[in-house]
Amino acid sequence: MNFKQLETFVWVATLGSFRKAAKKLYTSQPAVSSRIIALEESLGVELFTRHAGKFELTTKGVELLPYAQKMLVMADNFKAKACEAESLSGILRLGVSETIVHTWLSDFLQQVHKNFPHVDIELTVDVTANMRNELINRSLDLAFLMGPISEFSIQNINLCSYPLVWVCSHELDLPQGVVPISKILSKTVMTYARNTRPFSEVQALTKEEDVDIARLFPSTSLAACKRMALDGLGVGMLPWELVAEEIESGQLREIKSTWQASDLVFTASYPREPFNPLAEKIAELAAMVSHVYKDR
Repeated sequence: MNFKQLETFVWVATLGSFRKAAKKLYTSQPAVSSRIIALEESLGVELFTRHAGKFELTTKGVELLPYAQKMLVMADNFKAKACEAESLSGILRLGVSETIVHTWLSDFLQQVHKNFPHVDIELTVDVTANMRNELINRSLDLAFLMGPISEFSIQNINLCSYPLVWVCSHELDLPQGVVPISKILSKTVMTYARNTRPFSEVQALTKEEDVDIARLFPSTSLAACKRMALDGLGVGMLPWELVAEEIESGQLREIKSTWQASDLVFTASYPREPFNPLAEKIAELAAMVSHVYKDR
């Protein structure tokens, strides 16, 4: 008998359905059936009978359900105690998208130091595709990336979103007003790396609209893309927050176009198992910090 079997027993009893319990537990219906069978075999009793298409508790199942529920409550209390900030310590392996580095990462790290004084952050800056794989492989404990990650083993908490804007030097030869996307793509375009959503959207646009692009310059460094835009080497497709100061000071020009890329949506994502109270609590702190930053 194990905790997952007890948890599954309680949810099947509560929902009256193996299918609904599987959805609730982020697993498959066969896995739920297997857990119930294993639990019944370990206890030597039958817990459910099927009646009119629904699973109902046997007399013994009704008798045992309150005990299982109490065990789950005790487990939740155990987790809550483990999650108390003052008791958390150790190293958290954190992956971060560069967009976050240029916006609220410093605010976040200050809050971590304040709220979790015994926690050290081991920081990696990388693209989402790499961080997704590292989360699944458990090489990272937590990542702030373009999400959510569609993987049942990964928990996602919403952070913030950023609009992408076209920017260039005032010296670059582009018309005023709303600029046709074909005119923009006639210049070198600097943006996110190849295995990212912004890059894929621009590539897909050229195929859908049958538009030729002069040169697409992907980079893992947004700072480098901004520098090249400032130097007049082409048009940057970059987050507003990264270039707002340069636009306001007149160093860069924001270009309104007939096509805009989708907003960047970020999540704090971490593996559900093994249970890591540190990753969960710091992900919740990141959500708070990111929303405060956006509301400024």
